[in-house]
Amino acid sequence: MTKLGYQIPNFSYPDIPADRLFPTVVQQAKEADSSGFDTVLVMDHFYQLPMLGEPGEPMIECYVLLSALAQHTEQVRLSALVTGNTYRNPTLLAKEVTALDVVSGGRAQLGIGAGWFELEHDSLGYEFGTFTDRFEKLEEALQIILPMLRGERPTLDGKHYQVKEALNSPAPLRPIPVMIGGAGERKTLRMVAQYADESNLICAVDDIPRKLEALAGHCDALGRDRSQITVSYQTTACIAPTHEEAQRELDDYVARNPRAASRPGSAIVGSPDEVAAAYEKLLATGIDGVTVNAPANGHIPGRVQLLGETLAPLIR
Repeated sequence: MTKLGYQIPNFSYPDIPADRLFPTVVQQAKEADSSGFDTVLVMDHFYQLPMLGEPGEPMIECYVLLSALAQHTEQVRLSALVTGNTYRNPTLLAKEVTALDVVSGGRAQLGIGAGWFELEHDSLGYEFGTFTDRFEKLEEALQIILPMLRGERPTLDGKHYQVKEALNSPAPLRPIPVMIGGAGERKTLRMVAQYADESNLICAVDDIPRKLEALAGHCDALGRDRSQITVSYQTTACIAPTHEEAQRELDDYVARNPRAASRPGSAIVGSPDEVAAAYEKLLATGIDGVTVNAPANGHIPGRVQLLGETLAPLIR
């Protein structure tokens, strides 16, 4: 499972024309592949998120992109962080993840969540519904997708989805790990305990112990061994050979993307020694690993390589 994942969250790179966009993404994935990351992840969104840019900034559909990246990488698993369940019928998602597994030689991972970005839903015609609706849909979807990935033929007459002996052929080449994203203590972490191999948390650092305690409680209630579940934590980093270079690259990013300024202190910034020290503190909270994105400077050649070489020795 993911103990050191590199997420590519944005495709807006200064001075890079459209015909160099995909090669720039490939460069990041290849550097992650060779520097110690175990997973490369991309967001499943159609519009850029408010904290990262304007809605109309470039966003590449994640499963097409992951399948393409499979042809340029050799070792890393490939995943969405995370798939919005509301965007696809569960049977289609099972087929897409399986196709990714086949074309990558058995390196697919399913990252999934309930969905939350209301603007995308309203603008593009996806039903958003209530918070309760989205979590009901996610649980029904898992009851369809997971058996299909295991080679079973599920039937479900649910409130939101109906399938009859859903067939998935060809089957995945290997068992596909399942990550559920989110930190909700009542619903999300209970689903992690019941269905998933991994929890990816997005929360304040000070809240991590409480989230881990909640997950352990759900595992106890369901008779699940908590040690079977990997817990990763989502982070943002801006690394460079020196602190001054890293800070300058972050400042340049904020200058061209003012929305990023609304999240002061959210990124870990600095030289390799500074970044390593910050992640050592994070890992001491009890999490098993981290997912890292680098929207400010991941597109600069060598930065992802440096990030992986800095963080990989910290992961046990």
